[in-house]
Amino acid sequence: MPTAVIAGGSVAGLASALALSGAGYRIVVLEREAPPPAGPVTEAAGPWRRSLVPQSSHSHTLTSLGVRLLRAHAPEVLRAALAAGAPLLDLTVARPPGAPGGAREADDLVALGCRRTTLELLLYRAVCAVPDVTVRHGQAVGGLELSPAGDRVRAAVTGAGERVPADVVVDASGRVALSRGWLRAAGVPVADDRISPSGLTGFTRFYRLLDDRWPGPLGRGNAAGDIWGHYAGVLHPGDDGTFSIALGVLPGDRAMAELRSEDGFTAVARATPGLGHWLDPEVSVPLSPVHAITSPPNALRGTAMPHQRPVAGLFPVGDAACVTNPLFGRGMSLALAHAFRLAALLTAHEDVDIAQRRAFARMTRELFLPWYEQSAAADLARIARWRAAIDGTAPPRSPGPPGAGPPTSEEIGAAARHDGLVWDALTRMLMTLATPAEMLRTEGFTARVRAAAVPLDRSGEPARADLLRLLAGARGASV
Repeated sequence: MPTAVIAGGSVAGLASALALSGAGYRIVVLEREAPPPAGPVTEAAGPWRRSLVPQSSHSHTLTSLGVRLLRAHAPEVLRAALAAGAPLLDLTVARPPGAPGGAREADDLVALGCRRTTLELLLYRAVCAVPDVTVRHGQAVGGLELSPAGDRVRAAVTGAGERVPADVVVDASGRVALSRGWLRAAGVPVADDRISPSGLTGFTRFYRLLDDRWPGPLGRGNAAGDIWGHYAGVLHPGDDGTFSIALGVLPGDRAMAELRSEDGFTAVARATPGLGHWLDPEVSVPLSPVHAITSPPNALRGTAMPHQRPVAGLFPVGDAACVTNPLFGRGMSLALAHAFRLAALLTAHEDVDIAQRRAFARMTRELFLPWYEQSAAADLARIARWRAAIDGTAPPRSPGPPGAGPPTSEEIGAAARHDGLVWDALTRMLMTLATPAEMLRTEGFTARVRAAAVPLDRSGEPARADLLRLLAGARGASV
């Protein structure tokens, strides 16, 4: 039986372990952190802190693609999430009239409301129950042993110098993408990455509802709030009666720095449309302090792409291959998709050789490139819009005459509030079931967006000056 060494025991690494064990591999997962807490999931997931996965303490959701993959490949994980109180969220409740209906849409258009630590803990326990998987904690891959020609993996080498023989090494080290350093140390040239700013500093706080009733609707089916003209304020339901609120601003926006405080965060969250009712003291109680993070840039790793000089048996997976802005909430779903696609590829092409590695690179580009490009373009447009709001200048305009080129994200979003077909195509894209190009190719899509000609309604959005006054009041109250 061939052996796969997986560097990293987070979502991408655990999904890879599940997928490759089903493909006939013996698995060794090397994870730098200590094991997660024992005990019931609902008690263990909340206090679990992942010091090397800082995004784990922030808002997450599992898009429709992720739910589909769990149903197909890890139904026991989905069942366990539902048993832990993670709701399946029917997005079709937010569909305006006029969309095509049917069993396929109703079945596909769901999301899973689940904290990141809960889903990761369930994946971990599922992996540990597989006979051919060993998880070794407190260990990390520090390098690779390659063949004399430098074109094939022979072993992973731990940071302590232990040689772990391997037919396959999966880099699931996340955003740090450790395989870049492994290749350089082995004398293999590393291909350039594609990088684009994400332009986001996020603040998240978790809460628990005091009873089973939701105090307000989820305007998007899986979330309340929105990405507004100068900040983001979004609420996501979680498992076990929890929910999280995430507020996002531009990095370096010092005027909004008071969001780090509980008083400042609460003041802005309560002023954000769709969120205030959830924060009534008779409705919910806080579970956590305010967690802050500045998102890394969008990155498409050259080491995972076809222009990288191939090393047979080395596979960067998940964030080690591509990072996109967490505002879009698709990272976990894409990690699951990548892991199960890798397993399918290795099953179809059993020989661990250069041809297999090149096939992986083509598959990786096909999976991630549309999402990298969409995130990079959307972030640049949002950064310009938010910057104009901060500077008090006119918002940027789309280049070219009206109607030229594809519809803008704002045009699509405005039309989707009134046109069911546009809503359906947009939601399938946001839920990672269709690429942006596939959305635009939906029959009648562009014509209906153009025909709608409805400006995006920002009438309920709090003005930046009002939020700054609330933050100043919170700062004064805490002195």
